[in-house]
Amino acid sequence: MAVMFSPLASASSVPLAEQLSHADVDVARPWQVTVWDDPVNLTSYVTYVFQRHFGYSRTRAEELMWQVHREGRAIVAAGDRELMARHCEAMHIYGLWATIGQAP
Repeated sequence: MAVMFSPLASASSVPLAEQLSHADVDVARPWQVTVWDDPVNLTSYVTYVFQRHFGYSRTRAEELMWQVHREGRAIVAAGDRELMARHCEAMHIYGLWATIGQAP
C-alpha cells in the first residue's frame, strides 16, 4: 500500500476561513450595532423597539431614533461580538435594518 503525502494533512486544524476572519479582528476595538434608516417603520415604532429591547429611556430612544431618521443611521449598542450579533438579530426580528461591525 502506497502512502501519499497530503499538504492538507500537515496544515493547522483550524479552518482557513476562520484563520482569516480572526486575523482581521482587533480585540481591543468593540463591536457596534448600527441601525439604518428605512422607508417602512414609523418613528414611534423605532422608539418603542429601542426602549423595549435595549431598555433605553424614552428620551434616549427618541434621540437615537431621530439620529437614524436625520443622519441615516445610529450606533445603538457597543460591546463584545457575540452580544452585538444577538442585538443585531433582534433588530432584524423587529423589522429594522441593522448591521454589526468593529468600531473604527
